[in-house]
Amino acid sequence: QVQLVEFGGGLLQAGGSLRLSCAASGDTICISTMGWYRQAPGKERALVATITNDGSTKYADSVEGRFTISRDKVKNTLNLQMNSLKPEDTAVYYCNAELELLCSVVYGSDYWGQGTQVSVSS
Repeated sequence: QVQLVEFGGGLLQAGGSLRLSCAASGDTICISTMGWYRQAPGKERALVATITNDGSTKYADSVEGRFTISRDKVKNTLNLQMNSLKPEDTAVYYCNAELELLCSVVYGSDYWGQGTQVSVSS
C-alpha cells in the first residue's frame, strides 16, 4: 500500500510563487507515474502535471511554462513549483500515484492525497 500526504498550500496574490510537496510512504517501490491534479469550484478534477519513473514530464496547456513537476526518489517526495500564479489557478490540488501492474493487482492501482487548497487573489 501507499500513503500520500501533501504540504504547501496557501493564499497569495497573483504573480506570486508557491511550492507544493507530497510525501509518499509504504510500498513506494510499487509507484510508476506520479502527478498533480486540481479541482476548481464547480469543475471536475483535471490533470496539472505528471512525471514517470524515468523522469519524463507532461503538463496541462494552462500551466506549461509556469509550473514545474519534480520527483525525489531518495526522499520519496513529489513537488510542484508554481510560478506566476493566476486567479484561475485557484483550486484544491491533489497528489496522485499510479502503481506498477503487479503491485496494483495486490494493492490497487491508484492512490490519492487528501488535497491542499491553493487560493490566488487578483
